[in-house]
Formats: sequence, structure tokens, C-alpha cells
Amino acid sequence: MFVACNTLCFSNEPLESALRHIAELEFDKIDLAIVENSPHLRPSEVAENPEAALHRLRRGPSLTPAALGLDFGEGDLTAPLLRKRFDAMCRLAKPLTVAVITIPAAPLGTSFDDEVKRLSILAGYAMREGLVLAVETHSKTLTADPKQAVELCKAVPGLGLTLDPSHYIQGPHNGADFDEVYPYVQSVHLRDTGKNPGEFQVRVGQGEIEYNRVVNQLVRCGYDRALTVSILDLPENNFEVEVEVRKLKLLLESLL
Repeated sequence: MFVACNTLCFSNEPLESALRHIAELEFDKIDLAIVENSPHLRPSEVAENPEAALHRLRRGPSLTPAALGLDFGEGDLTAPLLRKRFDAMCRLAKPLTVAVITIPAAPLGTSFDDEVKRLSILAGYAMREGLVLAVETHSKTLTADPKQAVELCKAVPGLGLTLDPSHYIQGPHNGADFDEVYPYVQSVHLRDTGKNPGEFQVRVGQGEIEYNRVVNQLVRCGYDRALTVSILDLPENNFEVEVEVRKLKLLLESLL
């Protein structure tokens, strides 16, 4: 395992500045977010001109993408336009030597069978490109329930999970056990999170995330990929993101 930094930690800066910031914090790997409403890279733009996106990444510090975090905005990824963009992201992953791409699962209330069909199409294409498709554990999607997240992985060949334990503390799961997801984890996003409303992100050490337990469970399952510092750059933060990113980096490195 190794520690990486999510580019969304510095989403209020231009991409080039964010990458320099991450390098100055002595990371050498990133989880590269390509998000439609992001000021960094957007799937719609990258799909039209992947070479320009690669140039922006390569002219900055020598950071290695460990995973891609994709969000295409609203719409069905199996519809022609968004499917074209998804295919383009899979092709972009090759020159970046990325193995794992993460997308959101369908929102709560979506038919489980419909989501299995959708993810089967996308995971099949990703596998043919030599990639692993993962869906993020998120309190507002079908993965809000760990059991259902596991059932999706069992129903869709090749599908994995990007574990974000914050959503199992703040979401409808409400801090209950989620050990069953670990065998399916392909990527990990971490911050500290409290149980109370408004505590999705708190200072490292003030929340409920048991980092040591998370790492030990991952080790038991043979996980050898990134532990990604994913402290989002939000206006409601009552702390300095850079300070907390540095603290969590050092904490995670001490566990490896």
C-alpha cells in the first residue's frame, strides 16, 4: 500500500497549482478527479481533446496517477454521449498507467436490477481495456448499504468498490459495521468524520474513523493499492485543508 492525494483536496486552485501544492506536500501519487463541475479537468473537455489533458498533467510535477475518480454529471452513462465520454476516460487511463477508475453508483431508489445492467456494460468495457471499474461507497447511492454494495459486486463481473468510510458513519448506515465490503475494495478515500450533523469533515483525530482498523482489514484482504487522502476543499470547512492533508498523510504513512 501507499499514500496518495486526491486532487479535489485543492479544487479551489487551478489544476497546475493544485498539482504543485500536492508535490510540495511530498506526495508522489494522486487520485486524479475528472469531474464535470470541477475547475480542473472535465469529462466533456477531456473526451474532446485528451492530448491537451495529458499535456497539462505532464508539464507539471512528476506525480503518478494511482486512480481516476470520474463524475459525468447527470445522465445515463449508457446513453450515447456519456458512453462516448466514459470510453474516452478508459482510453486516457492507458497512457497514465492507471488501473482503477471510480464512478458513482446510481442514486438511492434506483432499481437494483437496472443498476446491475448499467454497471455490467461499463465494467465489461473497462475490463476489455485492462481496467478495474469501482463504484464509490456513498450515502446517497445504492452503495449506502454495505450489503447492497457487496451484492452489486457479486452481480457484476469485475466490479469493485472505492471505500469511503465517512459515508458509513454519516449516512443511513449510521456507523454500523461494514467489514463485508473489504474483499471488494479496489481504492480507498479517507478523511476524518464525526457522528453529528455537519461533521462529515473534521480535523484529523477528532472524528470516528479508525484508520488502523481500516488498514488492518485491507491487509487481511491482500489490498496493495492507494490510501488516498481525500479531504475535500469545501467553503464550510472550519480548518485549513493543507494542515489536515499533511497530518493525515503522516498518520497513514506511520501505519504502513
